[in-house]
Amino acid sequence: MNKNILALAISMAVSGAAVAANDFGLEAQNLLRAQSMKFFGIVKPVGSSETVTVPRVPGQKATDLIKLATGLNAEIVTRKSANNSDMMAFWPNATKPSHIVTCIEAGNAAVGTFPGGQTKLTPSVQTVNLATGAVKTILRGMTGCDGIRLTPWNTIVATEEEDDGGLYEILNPLTTVDQTLVARGASATIDTAGNAVTGQVEYRGAVGKLAWEGLDLTKQGVVYYGDELRPGAEGANTDGGSMFKFVPSTLWDGTTPVTSLSQSPLVAGTIYAYQASCVDKGSSSFPQFGQGCEIGQGAWVKVDTANLRASADANSATGYYRPEDGHFDPMYTGTGVKFCWTNTGNETAKNYGEVFCITDTNPVGTGEVTINNPAVNGNGLTYLADSAESKGFAVAVAERAISGDADFNQPDNLHFQPRTGNFYVIEDHPFGDVWACLRDGKDRDNNVDGCVKILSVRDSSAEPTGFEFAADGKTAYVHIQHSNDSACVEGSDCAINDDYVTDDLIKITGFKINGK
Repeated sequence: MNKNILALAISMAVSGAAVAANDFGLEAQNLLRAQSMKFFGIVKPVGSSETVTVPRVPGQKATDLIKLATGLNAEIVTRKSANNSDMMAFWPNATKPSHIVTCIEAGNAAVGTFPGGQTKLTPSVQTVNLATGAVKTILRGMTGCDGIRLTPWNTIVATEEEDDGGLYEILNPLTTVDQTLVARGASATIDTAGNAVTGQVEYRGAVGKLAWEGLDLTKQGVVYYGDELRPGAEGANTDGGSMFKFVPSTLWDGTTPVTSLSQSPLVAGTIYAYQASCVDKGSSSFPQFGQGCEIGQGAWVKVDTANLRASADANSATGYYRPEDGHFDPMYTGTGVKFCWTNTGNETAKNYGEVFCITDTNPVGTGEVTINNPAVNGNGLTYLADSAESKGFAVAVAERAISGDADFNQPDNLHFQPRTGNFYVIEDHPFGDVWACLRDGKDRDNNVDGCVKILSVRDSSAEPTGFEFAADGKTAYVHIQHSNDSACVEGSDCAINDDYVTDDLIKITGFKINGK
């Protein structure tokens, strides 16, 4: 036997990996676990998910909260993040971050009063100082803040996961302190004394209202995002959430500093929804859409900004099962962008969820084209145009990258590890797991080449969320969200902070890249 194969077989036996006779899939799965250092930079993946609840109590270490792959280390950054802390963005950048800016997926109920008597609402957006763990609330008054990103022009956008959710742009999170929206869906804010504040926060109605979560933005200001909607949720035979892109009326040039929110490309633009086609772009019937068409070539159909969800349905945009977090693939080297996102699915219905990607070669397009041919499905619909494509359509291609299963299920958050491009997928699930997945290699399919489990939450009342790598690819952060806090009494390290119950933010280190 080849010495390398023998060594690998011994390693698998020592690790307890059992290879069933004539089961190549299981052999491949166990081989990947045995080579986890080579492919994922960890010594040994997590085996089974946690099954016995370790409740949140005072004085815990990070490893009391999570079960972690061998070779990784974890520490608590803070136990004072607001309850339901969700996705996060680095500030001022992911290379040398000093702070994390976080969305708080909660309501906007009153939780107290400020010293001057002004009502204090639930935190919506906070900053965490990574050196000290100090937490500050910068914005209140949103409902269900979930998706958050640092824009290429160095502002923060925060979004609401509500049916009428909006996007708010923040100029500088470190100088925006304890402001409160006067009303959702508007830009006016007040300080803790009730005085009007201007110039720091703007509501971006141009991108529309929907149940926001994942989004990403190109350097020109084109925004890709989804609507977290379950098929059938709005009536019999209604579609699930569509995938959208916003094309600004004025593109950002990539260099001019944005010193005022009026300079942002998010001020005005046009929105299109993805419409997968059952025939190819060269067909006289393209785009031919309908139930069963969700992968392959497709076009971007124009939708009404004022009523995105209904307009997407009326204009035959493709629906998915609760699109959630999404990011650009940083390793994509083709023309345009590749945007990947999670469809959560429903474990109890044996729909374990999936990860999809859209490759879009011309994000901005070259104008619009309207079909007025009754013989074509899209009669009367207007599409984003691309003069280089057949028939003038701007064509994008959707493909399934990961299919869930009974162990890997209900994917919610998604992140790409810098420098390797590996997918990291986070479950929306009791005892939720974090999975690391290889990119697709040179085999014939378009799917990831395998996944291993690197983290499992030890509290069934909580879930992992907001998983994010810093630019080195070796340091990650994750929230342990909405634990049962009944044991966190006043005066303890996990007690109420700023008149609100709290969550834990954990830093994970020890990932190796190329053995280093």
